[in-house]
Amino acid sequence: MNHDTLNISYAIYENAVERLGTTEATLPDVEYMSETISGAGIGGEVEEVIIGMISAMTTSLNFRTVCPAAVSLMEPRTHKIDLRVAQQQTDSKTGDVKAVAVKHILKLKPKKTGMGKVASASAGDLSGDYATTYFATYYNGKKVTELDPFNFICMINGKDYLADVRKALGK
Repeated sequence: MNHDTLNISYAIYENAVERLGTTEATLPDVEYMSETISGAGIGGEVEEVIIGMISAMTTSLNFRTVCPAAVSLMEPRTHKIDLRVAQQQTDSKTGDVKAVAVKHILKLKPKKTGMGKVASASAGDLSGDYATTYFATYYNGKKVTELDPFNFICMINGKDYLADVRKALGK
């Protein structure tokens, strides 16, 4: 069954309090670390992806103006964010439409806040970039990803690709 999807709306929460004022959230890129390998038995170079090891992640949040939520997220501490998305899913064969819940759980620390601009009759365009140390995604209530570098977890579709690494390290 093929589905066409789009986001209907979203909400951001911190400690069960909705953070109003955001206009857009950009989730982190997930990039696996890699190393170029060359030597005997290899005809040139090969880029090898290192299992479960991810590069530093950054989440970006944009706000209309300076607001309490934006200022709170400037506090130099870990913020646990719950970003909830309502996605519209259309079955391309039947035309049936339904809403699907997607939830992203993130642990963030502020690294940069662009305080925006001031102009009459316009948005202020405040923006923040946040170092992301934990990122999990739930699709219709089922956890589909969990990236937790501090605890050696890289779970994708139910498989933890760092389980053997933890075992080898005695963790």
